[in-house]
Amino acid sequence: MSDDFYASMRAFTSFDQVRDPSVFAVAPADWHVVIADIQGSTKAIAEGRYKDVNMIGGGCIAAVLNALKTLNPPGAEIPYVFGGDGATFAVPDRALAATRDALLGVSGMARDDFGLRLRVGAVPVKDLRAAGAELRVARLALSEGNAIAMFEGGAVEQADGLLKAEEEGAQYRFSIPEGAPEPTADLQGLSCRWEPLAARNGAMVSMLIRALDETEDGRRKTYGEVIDRLADILGRDMAAARPITAGNMRFKWIPKGLRMEARLTRGEGSFLRRYLHLVFESLIQLFLEKFDGKAGGYDAPAYREELRANSDFRRFDDILRFVLDCDPSQATRIEEILSSIRAEGRIAYGIHKADHALMTCLVFSLEQRQHVHFVDGGNGGFTSAAVPLKAQLKEGGL
Repeated sequence: MSDDFYASMRAFTSFDQVRDPSVFAVAPADWHVVIADIQGSTKAIAEGRYKDVNMIGGGCIAAVLNALKTLNPPGAEIPYVFGGDGATFAVPDRALAATRDALLGVSGMARDDFGLRLRVGAVPVKDLRAAGAELRVARLALSEGNAIAMFEGGAVEQADGLLKAEEEGAQYRFSIPEGAPEPTADLQGLSCRWEPLAARNGAMVSMLIRALDETEDGRRKTYGEVIDRLADILGRDMAAARPITAGNMRFKWIPKGLRMEARLTRGEGSFLRRYLHLVFESLIQLFLEKFDGKAGGYDAPAYREELRANSDFRRFDDILRFVLDCDPSQATRIEEILSSIRAEGRIAYGIHKADHALMTCLVFSLEQRQHVHFVDGGNGGFTSAAVPLKAQLKEGGL
C-alpha cells in the first residue's frame, strides 16, 4: 500500500550514508511534493525576525503531522525537511487535502499574527517525473522512534521552480492560494523554550552546499567528498561540532519565546488562557531542569540527552545543509575547501556565521520519547546562507 511507503522504509543511522543510493527509495506516483515557505523571509531576517521565521517553519510541520492524525484511518507517516523559513513534505494522495488545509491554517496565522505571507503549493510526483525529475526518499534514524527524511532526485527543486513560475504568471495549477476563512491549524507540540545556543568553539556556521555535476553519480561523488573533507576537519560524524551540547543548553523562566508559542498553539482558544497555562507549565519545567527532576513523562536529564540526539543539524534535500559549531581555524579551513571545489565548478555554496544557533522543538510524546528539534544558525542562518548560494547559482547560469 503506497500510504506505508515511508513508514516501511529501513532507516540508515549515519549521516554520511546519504551518498549511498541504496538508502533511497523512489516515491510512489500517487504522492505529492508539498512546499510551504515564507515569502520575503530575507527581508524579515534583515528586520531581526529570526525566531518568527523559524517558528512558522516549524509550525508548518506540527500542523501537518497533527492533521494527519485526525484522518480515518489515521494518515500515514510522511517524510519532511525543515528549511528554516518553511518546510517540504511528501504526502500520499489520501493525505493531500488534510495537508493543504493545515498549511492554509498556518498561512492565516502567519499573515494575521505576524504579518508574513506563507506560500503553499503541491505538485504530483507523476507530473514531476514527466518533467524529468524524480523523488527519492531516505530515512535517517536519530534515535528509536525518531527519524528525519532526506530527498534527492531533483523533484523538490522542480516543484519549487513550478510554484515560482506560477507566482510570476498568476496561474494556479499547483499553487494553493490563500482563502478566507482559513481552516484552524493545530500546532500542538510546537515549542520554543530554550535560550539561544551559544557557540562553544567560536561560531555557529550555517552552510548550504549544492553539487553542480551533470550526472547523479557525479553529484553523489561530490557530496561524498564534501562530507569526507568536513569529517577530516571536524571528526567522524561531525559529532564534535554539534551545535547542541550539555554546556550550552540553558532554560530560563519565563522563556522569551513563550508568548510566540502561546499565539501559535492557542487554536481557537484564548491567547491569555493559553499563555498562563504555558507560564505555569514552564515553571514546573524550570524546577525539573534545575534539580534534574522527573514528573509525569518529563525526566530532565534523559530529555536533555534525547534532545541532543534528536537534533537535525544535518539535512539533505538535494542540498547539503549544516549548522556546525566551529573554531576559527576549522571555519577557515572549511571555507578554503568549499572555495577550492567551487573554483573547479563542482559546487555552489553559501555560508553564514553567527555566535549562536536557534532551536525550534516538536514535542509530541515525552512518555514515548517522540520529539524532534530543528536547528538553524542565529541571525538568519539558512536564509542568510541562501543569498550567496543563489548568487553563485545565477553566476553559473542555473
